[in-house]
Order: sequence, then structure tokens, then C-alpha cells
Amino acid sequence: MNLGIAGRKAIVCASSRGLGKGCAMALAEAGCEVVVNGRDAKRTEATAAEIAGATGARVIPVPADVGTPEGQAALFAACPSPDILVNNNAGPPFRDFRELNRQQMIDGVIANMIVAIELIQKVIDPMTERKFGRIVNITSSAVKAPLAGLDLSSGARAGLTAFLAGVARTVADKNVTINFLLPGAFETDRLQSNLESNAKRSGKSVQEAAAARLQTIPARRFGSIEEFGAACAFLCSAQAGYITGQNVLLDGGTIPTAF
Repeated sequence: MNLGIAGRKAIVCASSRGLGKGCAMALAEAGCEVVVNGRDAKRTEATAAEIAGATGARVIPVPADVGTPEGQAALFAACPSPDILVNNNAGPPFRDFRELNRQQMIDGVIANMIVAIELIQKVIDPMTERKFGRIVNITSSAVKAPLAGLDLSSGARAGLTAFLAGVARTVADKNVTINFLLPGAFETDRLQSNLESNAKRSGKSVQEAAAARLQTIPARRFGSIEEFGAACAFLCSAQAGYITGQNVLLDGGTIPTAF
């Protein structure tokens, strides 16, 4: 399918690896000019070069922490008027909520809620003026089915979801959409880290921990960043203009719900 976004400009946050990289690759394949972002300059530049080499697209590396004003300024210096914004940020690690202090809670809300809102504030009016905009927020399946130990991540991301649900309806008539992708277990460095932590806690090998996790997934496999990226690219497509304010769950059937 021709997604109808060739020539569009996209900013993909936290895209030097993992799910963000999958999104950046898919958008570049669709013909977009893409800003790739990460905190590690060497990795970010290498990912940008890889995507450009694979797709022929113009890919701009922006090493920056998007949680800071300076990092956000660097993004928009590289791409002043994006047509597409993909918000993405790592969540806080597993931790019993009793162990969270006030600063940790504030930091979690800033990283997983406030930063995305700040970026959307900067792009949404120019998008409405151009009558095209696609905003995709990568959150987590834990928004739909919260897990103990991920309370801060679930709460901050759920807050973002509720905050933007109303905003999405105010710009729908301008062909600007705001949607959410809720990943389950995907083959990323974060999943590997979680499996290693689970293995250590349970006294099992990483392979045993992975096998146990797979048994909880009806698809009996972990997701790939390529299929995640494809879902993101479709939500950013010209054809997806009638989809807004929606939470799209990608978890291989793990959460047993019809809605």
C-alpha cells in the first residue's frame, strides 16, 4: 500500500534503537524525511546512517535528551515543521510503589507524560494550519492492564492517554490525528533486560525466563520492531485520517479483552 506520506517530515523520539527505530525505518521506507533521536550520539548517528542506506531517505541524526528544553530545541532546529511526531520514551524500571520517593514520581510523570505534551504543544498549531498532522504516542500495554511494579509507568502513560483523548477531538476536523500504540513484549534491549532481571530473581536461566514469558503470549512469540514500525507508519498514513484518539494494542493476544 502507498501510504501517501512520501515527502512528509517526521520526528521520531528515542529512535536510535528498539521500537522507535522500527518506526523511523518504516516511515523512511514510506518516503518520509526522518529525524532520528537518541541520547547516545554514536548510536544515533549509526542508526541514521543505517536507515538512510536501507531506504534512500534523508535521515537526520539528533543526539539529544528530549526531556530537556535544549533537547527539544535541537529536534526542532533539525525539523522546524514536522508533519509527523512519534513520541517515545523509556519507562521507569520495576519498583514496588512503596519505594518511590516524591522526586522519582515527579521524574516519571515528566518523562512519560509531560515531555510528550510539551512536544505536541509545539507541533499541533502548525499541523492544523497545514491541514495535515499525525501524532503517535508509544505507551504500553500496561496502560490497559496495569501491572504491580510498573505503577509509575502505567500511571504516567495513562495520564497522557486521558489528557490527549480530549485534545484529539479538537483537531480532528483539521486532519490532525492523535493515537496511541500499546506494545506488549517486543524483541528489544528492554525486553532482554527484563528477562535477565526475572531470571536472576527466580534463579532460572534467561532462556527459561524467556520460555516462561512466551507461554503467557497466545502468539507464542515476541513481537518484532519491524511489525511495530509498520503499525506506526499506517497510523501516520494519509489513509488513517479517520482514526483518532485510539489505543492500539500490539501484544500477541496477551490481554484477554475484546475492547
